[in-house]
Amino acid sequence: MSKIEHVEELIKGKDPQEALRLLAENFRGEIVFSTSFGWEDQVITDMIFSNDLSIDVFTLDTGRLFKETYSVWNRVRERYKKNILVYYPDRVKLEKMLGEKGPNSFYESVENRKECCGIRKVEPLNRALKGMKIWVTGIRADQSVNREQMNWVEWDDVHQLIKVHPLFFWTLDEVKDYVREHNVPYNSLHDRGFPSIGCAPCTRAVQPGEDFRAGRWWWEDQSKKECGLHITSEAS
Repeated sequence: MSKIEHVEELIKGKDPQEALRLLAENFRGEIVFSTSFGWEDQVITDMIFSNDLSIDVFTLDTGRLFKETYSVWNRVRERYKKNILVYYPDRVKLEKMLGEKGPNSFYESVENRKECCGIRKVEPLNRALKGMKIWVTGIRADQSVNREQMNWVEWDDVHQLIKVHPLFFWTLDEVKDYVREHNVPYNSLHDRGFPSIGCAPCTRAVQPGEDFRAGRWWWEDQSKKECGLHITSEAS
């Protein structure tokens, strides 16, 4: 049985909380959850912290987050009395990019935007995942066409680990219901038309009928709006 088959069999037919519990028990010290403090991530954080599961929770602080994101981050600390690991961009690389191209180079080209994401998000993520076997995320299938093509348990060839998306089959309404029922702190930007929240200069509210990720890098004409965090193979 392969590694991914083992994980699939372990959590097959389990609800998100039970799946997380089983993963925590079987991969102690080798499992992490990444949060950007959005709806889905807050649900999983609540499941981990409320049940005192042995899953490290980490976030990537790009230096360009919304003040509302920092606010909900602090509320999470106050609510659960748990620490969240933080990974920052490499100072030398960030200073070089800003010194050569200025603070808003990402608006000028797709290449510049990907460079910024690479420095502020992808490289810190690589450090956060080093040595891990399981990476838990808040991805849901209906967030984008690209994500519909994923599986709730998948092999990440780039990071050489297994990714598990416990809420993959949940709808947004189910996520919101959980938040309300469990009084989970959430980002107030969600109430202002921000379904997907990233860096402040790169995220806007979406209009009714627009795609879930239409507010991310809205100035770019592309159908596959990902920053590089969830690419699972070098060829992707």
